[in-house]
Amino acid sequence: MPLDVVTDLLHGGRWTSLRHGGREWLWRRESTERDGVAPGDAFVDAGGLEECVPTVRGTPDHGDAWSRAWTREGDGESDGESVRCDDFTLTRTLRTTSDGVEAAYVLTAEPGFRFLWAAHALLDLSEEALLKAPEGAPTRLFPEAAPLLGHPWPDGAPWAEGVWPAPLGLRLDRFGPDDGTAVGAVVAGGRCCVHDGDDRLALAVAAEGQPLSVALWRNLGGFPAGRPYRSTGVEPMLGRVFDLAEAGPDDAARVPASGEVRWRLTVSIHCHCP
Repeated sequence: MPLDVVTDLLHGGRWTSLRHGGREWLWRRESTERDGVAPGDAFVDAGGLEECVPTVRGTPDHGDAWSRAWTREGDGESDGESVRCDDFTLTRTLRTTSDGVEAAYVLTAEPGFRFLWAAHALLDLSEEALLKAPEGAPTRLFPEAAPLLGHPWPDGAPWAEGVWPAPLGLRLDRFGPDDGTAVGAVVAGGRCCVHDGDDRLALAVAAEGQPLSVALWRNLGGFPAGRPYRSTGVEPMLGRVFDLAEAGPDDAARVPASGEVRWRLTVSIHCHCP
């Protein structure tokens, strides 16, 4: 049985369910305020998988696609789902495979347009869940990790780099119990695998000539301030940073002379550990 996917085109194209048999992989939360959002609003976290583009952090908050209604192009099973933003159009075509689901993307914009994209998947995971990524992969930590390190954060640095699974001594491959922390990281390379008990979820992104990574959001009850909750994100992405404004020359995707970028996200219930 492949993965069953449900999306909500009216509310940002969000994936609201990713189910295999009795296992629901996506974490969700009640967020009635999501119904009234408009482009440029602060992000409203409803869980699921959000299409974050052209940035994740920064402005606009979690990108420009989550706050807009998407439309379905055509009337067949293989038709695309599209969103038109001020500077780009993104089209997504979903299809089931023998062991999961595949999403093909096309972003059209002016040549030279730079962007980040993340499949911002908040997963419903146990405390024992593990994240497998290539050992030794370059991994960027961001300033919220500073209190968890055994040394001062570099002055003014937007990130600090170590290697997976314990960049700069901070082990990130285990999710664990709530401890009041929240850490984001970006692991170089476009594939990973989640192990949770007997269940597996492999995720991979492929794109020719673009930077590939997997972002991790390990929020163990440390965010947001005042009303924190647990949320764990595993996010294949184009780019190497969370905020487009902090991207160096090779840290973001770029639209070539053709005016379009194509990439593919695959999600599988079979282990494809790096």
